[in-house]
Formats: sequence, C-alpha cells, structure tokens
Amino acid sequence: MSEKPISPLRQRLLEDMNMRRFVPDTQREYIRCCQEARELSRPFPDSATPDELRAFQLHLTETGLQPQSINATVTALRFFFKVTLDRPETTRRLVFVYEPRKLPRVLSPKRCCVCWRPHPGRSIRRRSALPTALVCGPWRWSR
Repeated sequence: MSEKPISPLRQRLLEDMNMRRFVPDTQREYIRCCQEARELSRPFPDSATPDELRAFQLHLTETGLQPQSINATVTALRFFFKVTLDRPETTRRLVFVYEPRKLPRVLSPKRCCVCWRPHPGRSIRRRSALPTALVCGPWRWSR
C-alpha cells in the first residue's frame, strides 16, 4: 500500500477529530465535505470568506441536496473553521436547513379497541405481548 502525502492542514483536521474521538465514518464525511467546499471555491480553506461559504451553501441548496446532507456539511465546515483553523467568525453565515419532521403512525380509536379487547383462551404471555409492543412505540409494528 502506498503512502500518499497528507497536507499539514488535513493532518491537523484529523488530529482534532482523533482528539475528540470521532468515529472513522464521521472523519471521512468531514473530510469529504471539506473537499467539496474546496473544489467549488479555489482559494479554500485558508482564505475563504463568509460570503464564499454562504455561496457554497446556496449552491448545495440549489442542486437539490437533502436537508440532512446540507446540515451535515454545515456541521463539518463549522468544525473545520472553528476548531482546526480557529476562525469562528467565518461560519456566522452558515445556517442549518429546516428539516420537516414526519408524524408518527398513530392507531385509530377503533383499532385500539380491537387491539385491547380480551382474547379468551390465549396465554398470559400472548395477552401481555400486545400492550408491551404498544408501549414501545409505533416503530415496533413495522418489524
């Protein structure tokens, strides 16, 4: 396996993430986000301005990237500028994108009555399984 030279800035970013015990997947994602930002604005990262970062975030939004991906990129860039470069003023214009929440599946009152109705002839274990599953939450129904 060949050893590729690592830039001092990338090495410092990796050290900062290791110091905070980021998992390898998070480290790869942060590096990928920084590379994408660098490709869009060439003088990145040492001389990037808040306006350039804002333009990059606008570019991400216009390309149709999902809100969670944009928020992950914003988090990575905030870490890079605030921790690695010690330039927190640069990230003031990076904002998180609103991510609409999905409502949980809720049983109708009629369905609840059917579920809670006593079932004669079933063991106590089977009768107690349904209320336990209902208390655990709607995500259990899909399994």
